[in-house]
Amino acid sequence: MSNDFILQTRDLTREFKGFVAVDRVNIQVKRGSIHALIGPNGAGKTTVFNLLTKFLAVTSGQIFYKGKDITQMRAAEVARAGMVRSFQISAVFPHLSVLENVRIGLQRKLGTSFHFWKPESSLYSLNDQAMALLEQVDLADFAQTQTVELPYGRKRALEIATTLALDPELMLLDEPTQGMGHEDVGRVVELIRRVAAQRTVLMVEHNMNVVANLSDTITVLARGSVLAEGPYAQVSKDPRVLEAYVGTVEEAAS
Repeated sequence: MSNDFILQTRDLTREFKGFVAVDRVNIQVKRGSIHALIGPNGAGKTTVFNLLTKFLAVTSGQIFYKGKDITQMRAAEVARAGMVRSFQISAVFPHLSVLENVRIGLQRKLGTSFHFWKPESSLYSLNDQAMALLEQVDLADFAQTQTVELPYGRKRALEIATTLALDPELMLLDEPTQGMGHEDVGRVVELIRRVAAQRTVLMVEHNMNVVANLSDTITVLARGSVLAEGPYAQVSKDPRVLEAYVGTVEEAAS
């Protein structure tokens, strides 16, 4: 396994009762890059994410993280090793404050998440770290806001902050701009660019403007298999990719 790549899969496969959802997928994610996983609906993108983060078991093939075979690792072990996933549906506690949500992320890293008998004041030592993370994602002014009151785009920024609280080396973002208006998309794109300066990002994303703006490398999936891979300028002109998205090359050109 090459040290240039933080994550590699070898013939990654997942079957569901005879249906092959992911078919011998080989992905190489370069350290320090933003790598996008794209494809039409049903292409297998979320299934690949579920396999990488151990929410689904691999039928066959291997997953290597930092050169180590993690195929049989459990989800919590993978997260502790530095590969952390941000979910497609916002996964924050709505009735806690923005600061409290980030503090919980920091608490998880300390391994004290279930120490319910400890007073809240025992967590105050994490406040400075939590505020520093909120500043990274432009949420410092919302620290005391109840999360349920945040606009949608700000909730996604908070979710990224809680993911950053676990200090990931590899951050997996599942549809980070889904359902956002233009202004929120722009804000989250800049946020991803900023946090990616110090880590590797692998993301599933439907918005092609976002993919074109952010990605160093794109892997295109179709029917569970890798269809094409490369920079956006190359992949976006690939006739196989146009056909997969539009139906036929002729339709794409018309």
